[in-house]
Amino acid sequence: MYNFDEIIDRKGTNAVKVERCKALFGTEDLLPLWVADMDFRTPDFILNAIQKRLEHPILGYSMTPKEFYPLMQKWITDHHHWPVKREWIGFLPGIVPGLSFAVQCFTSPGDEIIVQSPVYYPFFNVIKNNHRVVVNNQLIEVEGKYTMDYNDFESKISDKTKLFILCNPHNPGGRVWTREELVKVAEICEKHNIIVISDEIHADMVLPGKTAHTPFAAVSEWAEQHTVTFMAPTKVFNMPGLISSGYIIPNAESRHQFAEFLEAAEMNSGNIFAYIGAVAAYENGEAWRMEMLDYVQKNIEYVADFLKNNVPQVVPMIPEASFLVWLDCKGLGMETDELHQFFAHKAGLGLNKGTIFGDGGEYHLRLNVACSRKILEQGMEQLKKAILM
Repeated sequence: MYNFDEIIDRKGTNAVKVERCKALFGTEDLLPLWVADMDFRTPDFILNAIQKRLEHPILGYSMTPKEFYPLMQKWITDHHHWPVKREWIGFLPGIVPGLSFAVQCFTSPGDEIIVQSPVYYPFFNVIKNNHRVVVNNQLIEVEGKYTMDYNDFESKISDKTKLFILCNPHNPGGRVWTREELVKVAEICEKHNIIVISDEIHADMVLPGKTAHTPFAAVSEWAEQHTVTFMAPTKVFNMPGLISSGYIIPNAESRHQFAEFLEAAEMNSGNIFAYIGAVAAYENGEAWRMEMLDYVQKNIEYVADFLKNNVPQVVPMIPEASFLVWLDCKGLGMETDELHQFFAHKAGLGLNKGTIFGDGGEYHLRLNVACSRKILEQGMEQLKKAILM
């Protein structure tokens, strides 16, 4: 049994969620429940592997461990029932950089790229900062969860549309897209010859009892040959600072093109601990992963029950994957900026502002529940008190 109730002070560690509070919220006197990393201790088997390597007094240039690729291959095959081949897999120094590399590699300035807002905000950044054009196919909320608008998706496509960036599972809504949903969007992309970049960093965080994750590339032969998939052990095992990710590209021509791009940019390898952490996670992580997901699921249930009984003006979208809860705060009668400030300065809670996720994010905030239950209870009580004041 692992101790997820432990409260760890992250001050003094340059943790983004702590050090950027003053700049984002105007105060440091709050509970930072925004950045999508966990406040759980990084698993001991990962820390131990790193400490073991530190017993050697030289941190020199290092090769990729021979175990890295076979272990990633086995993990994907076992957990997602997608029989990937070793040669399809490459190392990537972070998924967000990978998104930017893919945009640069497979499109040209002025090309259009489809996203589905509200969605993880770096999707917009990697398009705009590389002088491409964002085309938004906004998701629709139906019975408390997001669905895709296929008619709108296809209507937005022009001869300049070259790429679709998919969030699978979805962030911030927590949807685990079904095979049927993915097949429909794959058919549209096939019809119009659109390459798909599938960000699947939350693939290993499907919550207990929910629909299993389906890799987009696994839904059809066409999808397999026209998809660039990004996966990583860093989110699920709480080691994002190690910057260890991978890409899976079955199509030989596209794989060669992307690998050449990364090599030209000198971005095709990782630091020594990126490999060590990933190997330790893939070898030893399953028991910890399942216990963590069970704890997160109970935290989500606690938040949902508390809000229903005490703050019904705030309605959570119950996630099927991840530790992020998308809060609909329209019932509080405030605009998004006012909500953000109310939560920070009245309730003492630092949450992500919904509008950074694009259209559909208005009146929403994103809450990270990957923390000790005591911290979460404190946060909910602070919100209840602020509402009653």
